[in-house]
Amino acid sequence: MFYFIDLFAGIGGMRLAFESTGAVCKFSSEWDKFSQQTYLTNFGEQPAGDITQVPSDQIPDHDILVGGFPCQPFSIAGVSKHNSLGNDHGFEHPTQGTLFFEVARIIRDKKPKAFLLENVKNLVSHDRGKTFSIIKETLEELGYYIHHQVFDAATILPQHRERIFIVGFREPIAFKFPILPNYQPQIKDILETKVDDKYTLTDHLWQYLQNYAEKHRAKGNGFGYGLVDLEGISRTLSARYYKDGSEILIPQKDKNPRRLTPRECARLMGFPETFKIVTSDTRAYKQFGNSVAVPVVQAIAKEMMLSLQNQKILSYPMRSPLQLKLFENQAFYHEKIGTLG
Repeated sequence: MFYFIDLFAGIGGMRLAFESTGAVCKFSSEWDKFSQQTYLTNFGEQPAGDITQVPSDQIPDHDILVGGFPCQPFSIAGVSKHNSLGNDHGFEHPTQGTLFFEVARIIRDKKPKAFLLENVKNLVSHDRGKTFSIIKETLEELGYYIHHQVFDAATILPQHRERIFIVGFREPIAFKFPILPNYQPQIKDILETKVDDKYTLTDHLWQYLQNYAEKHRAKGNGFGYGLVDLEGISRTLSARYYKDGSEILIPQKDKNPRRLTPRECARLMGFPETFKIVTSDTRAYKQFGNSVAVPVVQAIAKEMMLSLQNQKILSYPMRSPLQLKLFENQAFYHEKIGTLG
């Protein structure tokens, strides 16, 4: 049996995936109180709050660390927003950007056998690749062998959702990312049969979205609402979906389009029907938009478990003793990535 911890846990999408393989969660952390509420309802566990305030000695020993550290500083939308506000982003962002280093701190101190980290696809290209290079270098200097790949959930869920997954092992064991099956999913398969009229766009909002799209079309931009093909897939569900639902609108006969319901959002992310939605629609939209595509993580988790069980050692080039010792030197560590407290 393998034990894992669930960092930046959100509403538990990563936990669902790893528990499905038989792994047991020993600790979770999530700062948002509404996500904590959903997590508690579904898992019977209140996550610890701000991970920056949790010393490593209060985190139980574990085999696997999992976490989707906050992605906004590295996302295309996040970078655009911070630039427009004159803020720093990525590693220079004063709050979220530093949370990767909390992951590094815990990996350094607890030395798990493996980890899985998730982030937006743009992490790879952020700051011309420098951000990802620093992340990869930091993890390797902690003594881990790194694998990474971008997955699009579109073959397994009816949603275009590209995310990067970073897997690390303390030993140079054989590992391969899964090949996702192609179920040719369709958005119509996740829709509810009876939907409250409150999800239908008002005449005013629908007209506004059409005018907005036309204005940008005239400028040669691609901005606008996303009216989905019911036999196809949708755009990416984002945390801003609660604002107007414009990226994923469901066409209706003789009516204005409508938003997805929270339950449909849960299905779009691969959450089971038994998953309880206990917050307002607005909070639920944010929570599912910030979550992970559960079946994608599940497929990766299964491959990680097989690698840990088989322990087939590969003949990777050995790192120098100096490289493996770097992070045992506190002065070097703090100089490189800042004091973690």
